[in-house]
Amino acid sequence: MPRVKRGTTHVAKRKRVLSKTKGYKWGRKNIGRLAKTAAKKAGAQALSDRRKKKRVNRSLWLIKINAACRENDLSYSKLIKLLKDNKIEIDRKILAEMAAKQPKVFKQVVEQIKK
Repeated sequence: MPRVKRGTTHVAKRKRVLSKTKGYKWGRKNIGRLAKTAAKKAGAQALSDRRKKKRVNRSLWLIKINAACRENDLSYSKLIKLLKDNKIEIDRKILAEMAAKQPKVFKQVVEQIKK
């Protein structure tokens, strides 16, 4: 079987890994073995953090909505129940944005569902 020289393949693979670890500290940016593990760990962390971001944002929305509800003499759970009873389908992201940026509109929504 003839000998296969893998210089170009090896260099291309190493270059691809090192491009992912640009800006890392110490040897993880320019030593192949360290860069490989650093890139793999960074990818795993990025995946888990993309999942975690959804949980964190939802909890922030709940806090913002609850704070705005308290200003209008209502609790978060009662607001959600009133919205469901009146068949108003506004998701929590929109409610939180209204509560933070447009409190007058949020107050009108609360007054509308209290009737």
